Amino acid sequence: MDNGRRVLFGTDGVRGIANLGEMTPEMALRLGRSFILFLAERGIPRPRIVTGRDTRRSGTMLEGALSAGMASAGAEVLSVGVMPTPGVSFALTRVSADGGAVISASHNPAEYNGIKLLSRDGCKLSDEDESGIEEYLSDNLTDEWRPTGASIGEIRNLPDMAQTYADHLASQVKQVDSLPRSMLFDCAHGAACVVMPGLIERLGTQWSLTGTKPDGMNINEGVGVIHIGHLAAQVKDLGYGSGFAFDGDADRTLMVDSKGRTIDGDILMWVLARWLKARKDLGAGVVITVMSNMALEERLADEKIKFFRCPVGDRYVMEAMRRNGARLGGEQSGHVIADTYSRTGDGLCTAIMMLNACHELNEDIDTLVDRFGRYPQRLSNLTIANGRDIDMDYVESLSNEAQKDMGGKGRVFIRLSGTEPLLRILVEARDVDLVKEVSEHLTAVLREHCS
Repeated sequence: MDNGRRVLFGTDGVRGIANLGEMTPEMALRLGRSFILFLAERGIPRPRIVTGRDTRRSGTMLEGALSAGMASAGAEVLSVGVMPTPGVSFALTRVSADGGAVISASHNPAEYNGIKLLSRDGCKLSDEDESGIEEYLSDNLTDEWRPTGASIGEIRNLPDMAQTYADHLASQVKQVDSLPRSMLFDCAHGAACVVMPGLIERLGTQWSLTGTKPDGMNINEGVGVIHIGHLAAQVKDLGYGSGFAFDGDADRTLMVDSKGRTIDGDILMWVLARWLKARKDLGAGVVITVMSNMALEERLADEKIKFFRCPVGDRYVMEAMRRNGARLGGEQSGHVIADTYSRTGDGLCTAIMMLNACHELNEDIDTLVDRFGRYPQRLSNLTIANGRDIDMDYVESLSNEAQKDMGGKGRVFIRLSGTEPLLRILVEARDVDLVKEVSEHLTAVLREHCS
């Protein structure tokens, strides 16, 4: 990625099949040492690092190796155990740590795992910092620099942080008696499982949970945001008023209404932008990604809310928010960042904010999908054969040609996934037949290019 400059890191940390290729304990140990050396040479000689993981079986293996590497380089490592990514971000700011690490592969199947590194302010590291850490991976100094005696770091547990995080989330509820009584939350057999029961208890609600029986191998399996149909069917069939689904590390959320229709990140941001504007807490506007529906541009323009587009990835959303002075940003996939409330994508916090917003704006959740008026989209994923190099100049030329042929009636966006060996093809237009025609043409042409 990144024009060949970075090898290990993708758009969301390091990711792969656990115990194979780059995602091994040996790599994790070396990455841990490199992270601490990177910090030490920037004036933090004995950093405090908070670590957490999701519910994958490989999580303890990789966290142990990563933590050992960091401690061998002199770091104080504080483990919060199973915890959502935003919970780790919250924890490290709570204890004034110098950085953090999350062992998770987010929405990927259980055989995958990953490592995300966080800065001292709880945000994901920049591309530049990740590139700097990669340089240490191949540097002999990484092996030679070995503290001894009292200079060796230590690894300790940081107990009760899930409960503290639940308290923090509960404190964000503006009016407890305004919360809907009939709701279902899908925890994806992931990290949300350790926080949602405590949150429900603190709020005194009767909300229901599903996807709360992790066994190390069932994370995201038929549940969560990747399989939103599971939540949609249960909400509709069992008569819930609405529901939220999370992914494995709970940094994303999608909502469904009582009819089982998906309220995605674009609609969430449309509502939250109006809410934050009314509270004078929106800043310069909203950051959206290149994948966001064109209807979101129209709805924000209707409200005279400025928007800024950026590449896919919540780190790029955060960077664009800072650059433009925006206080809200997010992705269609459900990563949402409201700078007042969280420093990274936080699915649980987003759910709380959405409930606050709907109450204060007197929103009818069941009409949001109709009123939003989404442009028809088709997203196709083509698997890239192992070892196959994709000529993105060729891909871009095809994309530009297809968009030109659409005569200004739609758009085409094609990108490499930063987390999986996939080429993603997005086609969008008001005319559903035009979307289908262009999408099928591009998919047919590019399938051979990927094989």
